[in-house]
Amino acid sequence: MQILLWVLLGVAAFIVFSELLIAWIIYAVLLVRTSKKKWGREVKLPEGDEEYSGMYYEGLEWGKRWEDYRQEVSVRSGRLRLAGEYFDFGGEKAVIIIAGRMESLKYCYYFAEPYRRAGYNVLVIDNRAHGYSDGVFCALGYREYRDIFAWSRSLVEDFGNKAVFLHGICIGSSVALFALTHEDCPDYIEGICGEGMYTRFAESFRNHMIEDHHPKFVAKSLVYLYMRLFSGANVVSDGPLWRIDRLQKPILLLHSRQDTYSTPDQAQQLFEKCESPYKRLVWFDKGAHSRVRANATQKYDDTIVSFLQRINQTKQ
Repeated sequence: MQILLWVLLGVAAFIVFSELLIAWIIYAVLLVRTSKKKWGREVKLPEGDEEYSGMYYEGLEWGKRWEDYRQEVSVRSGRLRLAGEYFDFGGEKAVIIIAGRMESLKYCYYFAEPYRRAGYNVLVIDNRAHGYSDGVFCALGYREYRDIFAWSRSLVEDFGNKAVFLHGICIGSSVALFALTHEDCPDYIEGICGEGMYTRFAESFRNHMIEDHHPKFVAKSLVYLYMRLFSGANVVSDGPLWRIDRLQKPILLLHSRQDTYSTPDQAQQLFEKCESPYKRLVWFDKGAHSRVRANATQKYDDTIVSFLQRINQTKQ
């Protein structure tokens, strides 16, 4: 009987250890930069994904076309040195384009054209733990919002911009919203465009797990615990849905009805809860998560340009 008890305890301990280990592996894959090659500027394009490759190469062409306007820039945010590229088109305002998880500033080139058209200078950045920037953990906006403050301050104080607009994709939209709704947000950050914003990361994570066929027996709560301990992210009971009602500045939400990660119902919830006096939710019929522009480039760009024009007319 005693031997059986020890066997059962050993099996239980093995199961617990296995779940802890598998949960850590999933967390590390998703949100920890384990080497400089991971999430670097030179991405390894996924095989067979022509749409993503097309977006990336089109973005590189944009960067090459306007390279005479580009300069390498950096700021410090706490102990971290962050890297970016600034395109000075001679405008009085600038946009910061904030990518999601795994993407460097080169990915951001693809989303820059509507802002250049609107007369904005463009700052593309390597988020912390990405590209040439320092850092180990992707914090889902819970720490990166400070980085946005540092970049915005530099755009105003060092480069003479009068205002800053934020454009975020997926997690980048959460980062932007966290910055805009924080009590320390400066007045010169004037608004946000968010593509594929989720209500809370736990929802997006669950949808990723289902689509990627990860083992269902893994206790998601353990992954969430690692996120809380190492990334400072409360992804269960905090997120954009808990912040957006504080927003009083203009917001443009761009969302695809085919988004399986940040599902359309999440976008509707965010829009309804938002109390900004100037808010817009624009739907696109086609496009996977973060791929809206690739499926409706003209509509995407025109929507942003007209939104910015409306903001500027309102302030005049």
